[in-house]
Amino acid sequence: MRELIRRIESATPPDRDRAADALRALAVLGVVLGHWLVTALVLDSGVLRGGSPLQHLPAFTPVSWAFQTLAVFFLVSGRMGARSHSAARARGATYRQWLGTRLMRLFRPVAVLLAVWTVAVVVMLAQGVDGTTLYTLGKRVLSPLWFLLVLAGLTAATPLVAKVHPLWPFAVVLNVDLIRFGLHGPDWLNSVNIAAGWLVPYCLGAAWARGGLQSRATGWTLLSGGTALTAGLVLLAGYPASMVGVPGQEISNLDPPTLAVVSFGLAQCGAALLLLGPLRRVLARPAVWAVVALVGLASMTVFLWHQTAMMTVTALGLLAGEPLPGLHTAPDSAAWVLARLAWLPAFAVALLVCWAAFHTYEHGRRQGLAGPAYVRVVSGKPGP
Repeated sequence: MRELIRRIESATPPDRDRAADALRALAVLGVVLGHWLVTALVLDSGVLRGGSPLQHLPAFTPVSWAFQTLAVFFLVSGRMGARSHSAARARGATYRQWLGTRLMRLFRPVAVLLAVWTVAVVVMLAQGVDGTTLYTLGKRVLSPLWFLLVLAGLTAATPLVAKVHPLWPFAVVLNVDLIRFGLHGPDWLNSVNIAAGWLVPYCLGAAWARGGLQSRATGWTLLSGGTALTAGLVLLAGYPASMVGVPGQEISNLDPPTLAVVSFGLAQCGAALLLLGPLRRVLARPAVWAVVALVGLASMTVFLWHQTAMMTVTALGLLAGEPLPGLHTAPDSAAWVLARLAWLPAFAVALLVCWAAFHTYEHGRRQGLAGPAYVRVVSGKPGP
């Protein structure tokens, strides 16, 4: 282990911003833990149905504040996308070459996930699994993929939006919400906020790449202003307190993004910027950086397969012959929450198995040609 740490440290370029990698890793892990805590599969007369503790336990709502970290991911993605595009232009690469490389890294592991689940669905159909169970499982696999489609669209638009001020897409979200909720506007406006809502932190990330957002005053302004606006929208304007969708709730803050979740994202981005200094000091330690680097290399695999890991443990639990608390029971009590916390290590082990099986598809056979140097070190593959 010490040798691996030394190799990762020596292979990391001196100018690599380790704090940005740490923020991305924390954002992905936040989404994973959030899904594991607020997603339930309830066994009802031999059929698996979806559920959420947020539907029954209002006191559980702060979990959605802690683990809905998509804005931080888009912040880092905007920074990395803008820097990557600038570096590609400096090397003489065309837009098509640059975009093709980035999208390949994004969608190659998605293709593997879809192929595996296609086979799994065929097998379950052949075994007579009911349609409700198949729908419940399939929705948990496919629903997180919307995030990748938005990320792909913003990545493709990087040359156009890299210098857009975040206030412009924020103003779009504000006006769309006014029309949707104040004037009962058409449903097609929802799609506008899907792009504009996540464009706000993406543009902040691009500004970060240009050398902006450096002062702590900026971080505190985003944190305090975003927090105050979010609290006002929830307490005074009737927006839901949960920052994720809740079954049975008329309005979801996340689908599409509302002004509340965008302002909440600004607060998260402010907190992330304030953490940069402490993170850089901590990540100067080779052992800590090695952990972050390894998580970063597995981030797409972890994101794509974490729901499969949870569902695998749930399916294996059916072998017990009766519903297991926190795994197959309704999420309507504090006992369910405690039981679910006890299942988290089992989910993590199942996810580790998924990582071992599928992580090679995240970077491809020629990962050393495009990825960071420590990719080659960890994989044992030579550089170009």
